[in-house]
Amino acid sequence: MSLWSRKSLAACEAEAFDESRPRLPRSLGIVALTAFGVGSTVGAGIFSQTGEAAALWAGPAVSLSFVLASIACFFAGLCYAEFAAMVPIAGSAYSYAYVTLGEVVAWVIGWSLVLEWQFSASLVAISWSGYTTDALRDLGVSVPAALSGSPLTLDVHNHFLTTGTWIDLPAVLVVIACTVLMLAGTRTSSLVNVVIVIAKVLALLVLVGVGSRYVHPQFWHPFVPANGGEFGHFGWSGVARAAGSLFFAYIGFDGVSTLAEDARDPQRTVPWSVFASLVIVTLLYVGVSLVITGLASYHTLNVPDPLYQALRAGDRGVAWVRYLISIVAVVGLVSVVLASIFGQVRIFYSMARDGLMPRAFARLSPRRVPVAGTLWVGGIAAVTAGFMPLSVLADLISLGTLLAFTMVCVGILVLRHTAPAARRPFRTPWVPLVPVLGAVSCITLMLMLGRITWTGLAIWTLIGLAVYAAYGHRHSRLRLQALAAARASAAGAEDLTSSLK
Repeated sequence: MSLWSRKSLAACEAEAFDESRPRLPRSLGIVALTAFGVGSTVGAGIFSQTGEAAALWAGPAVSLSFVLASIACFFAGLCYAEFAAMVPIAGSAYSYAYVTLGEVVAWVIGWSLVLEWQFSASLVAISWSGYTTDALRDLGVSVPAALSGSPLTLDVHNHFLTTGTWIDLPAVLVVIACTVLMLAGTRTSSLVNVVIVIAKVLALLVLVGVGSRYVHPQFWHPFVPANGGEFGHFGWSGVARAAGSLFFAYIGFDGVSTLAEDARDPQRTVPWSVFASLVIVTLLYVGVSLVITGLASYHTLNVPDPLYQALRAGDRGVAWVRYLISIVAVVGLVSVVLASIFGQVRIFYSMARDGLMPRAFARLSPRRVPVAGTLWVGGIAAVTAGFMPLSVLADLISLGTLLAFTMVCVGILVLRHTAPAARRPFRTPWVPLVPVLGAVSCITLMLMLGRITWTGLAIWTLIGLAVYAAYGHRHSRLRLQALAAARASAAGAEDLTSSLK
C-alpha cells in the first residue's frame, strides 16, 4: 500500500453512522457545539497573549492583528464547514487530509494537531496559574514563588535560561482537575463548559462596556507604532507578526469539527457552530484589545495577566471590573483547558481507530469515554504546563494550527477534482478563490513567525515521521486491509490454478 493511499468517503460515512459498534454519544446540539468553540477559543489568546503581542510587536494595533487572523480563519472556516458536513467524524483536519491527500500527509497533520491541542491545554493552564496567583494575592494568600512559575524561560536571543523556580504547581493542578472532569463523561463536561462560557462572555462584555468609558485616547497614538528597524518589531510588519503569533487564539472553531461524532445532526449543526463561534470570538477580541490598550500604555502589558494589569492601571471606575475579570479568568480559562484536552483526545481517538496510534486510545469505557487517551493527554499536558515557558508554546501552537488550516484549504481543491459528484450538504462558495485565499493567508502568517518556531516545528515533524515509520505505517488499518485483500486474491488465484490442473 502506498504512503499516499486515501480513505474513501464511503468508509468515513460508515464510521460516522455505523450503530453496530461502540461509538461516542451524539449528545451535543448547536448551543453546546458553539459553546465548545467559544470556550476553547476565548482563553490565553485574549487573557494572556494579547499583552505580549501589543508590547513587543503591534502596540495598540493588536486589534488589527486579531482582524487579520480572523480573515484567514474565515476562509479556512468555509473549507472546514464543507469537510465537516461531508465527513462528520472525529479527527478534524487529520480526517479530511486522509480522504484527500493520503495517509502520510494525514499523519503529519494529525501530529501537527498535537501541537495545537495538547500544548494549548498546557499554555492556557500557565495563563490560569498567573491569574489565580494574582487573585489569591489580592485576598492575602501568597503562593510560594518557587511553586508558581516555570523553571525555564527564554531570553531575547531565544536561549533557554533557568528562573530559580521549581514548578508551576497551580498549572499542573488545573490540568489534573480538567482530566478528572473529562472522565466523568461528555454530557457532564459539556454542561460545565456551557455554564463557564456564558459567564466568561458576559464578563468580557462588561469589561468592554465599562472600560470604553474610561479609555485614554492618547494611549492609542500612534495606533501603529513606528518600526524599530527590525522586521516584526512594530510597524505593519509587527501587526502581521502579532497576527501570526495570536492565531492560536482561534483554534476553538477548528475544535468544533473534532466533535462531529459527538454532535446531533452533524452535517447541519457543525458548519453553523463553526461560523457562530468565529463571529463571537472575533467581536470579543477586537473590543477587548481596543479597551485594554486604551486603559494602559501597551508598553506595560507584557505580563501573564494583561487584562488585570490594564484594569489596575485604569481609573477607579473600572477597579471593580478587575475583580470580576480575575474571577472569570480563573473560572473561564478552565473551560479552555477542558476543551483543549477534549479536542486532543478526539484526534487520538480517530487516529487510533485508523491504526496509526495505539488501539487503547480508541477503546471506550462503559460511559463511552476514551479513558486511555484522556489520561495520556492530561498527563502530558500537566508535565508541560509545570515546566515549559509560555512564550515557547504559543508560537508552536500557532504554527501547527496554521499548517493544519492550510492543508484543509488545499484538501477542498483536491476533493473538488477527485470527487466532484460527491454529496456536499454544505459547499464552500467561490472555489477555487476561497481555498486559495485561505491557504495563502495561512502561509503568510506562518512566514511571520520566528526561526526558532520553524526549527521547533521541523524537529517535531521529524519525530512524528519516525513514530509513523516505527508504528503508524505498520499498524495502519488501511494497509492491513489491503494486505488481507492481496492475500485473499493470491489464495483465490492458487485455488483456481489447482482446479484447472
